[in-house]
Amino acid sequence: MKPAYHAAFGALALLLVTTFLTATLVSELLLGQSAIVTVKTGIVYAMALLIVSMAATGGSGFFLGKGRSSPLIARKIGRMRIIAGNGLIVMLPSALFLYFRATSGQFDNTFYAVQALELAGSATQLTLLSLNFRDGLKMTEKKRSIARRRAAGA
Repeated sequence: MKPAYHAAFGALALLLVTTFLTATLVSELLLGQSAIVTVKTGIVYAMALLIVSMAATGGSGFFLGKGRSSPLIARKIGRMRIIAGNGLIVMLPSALFLYFRATSGQFDNTFYAVQALELAGSATQLTLLSLNFRDGLKMTEKKRSIARRRAAGA
């Protein structure tokens, strides 16, 4: 059951990052400043859920990989370090900064520079989470394949 929790938390993190990125792009490119404020507010409130899902994904992944080694696990661990660093150093501060600027109506060059940084960070998160998701599916496919062979041979 623990792999199911890991997959669920990872999928939730991927969904949240995708939602944040999509909502930001739509509000910035197609809607007005009030929509941007709404999106930035929603992101800040949902950030707590993202942090919990990322921590649960990392923690459960660490637990599941304990005592195991493979190139896939090593790549996933390496990506999670980048994801965590990017989240703490770029994404969280950017989200808070943009929220405070947007809610005070400060849509200036600084706002848009930080917005560009946040979009780049979001694209990085989305890419790395997707790669980890893909590698996780590969790992579970190997287990399912072995189980099918054993069942067929029994």
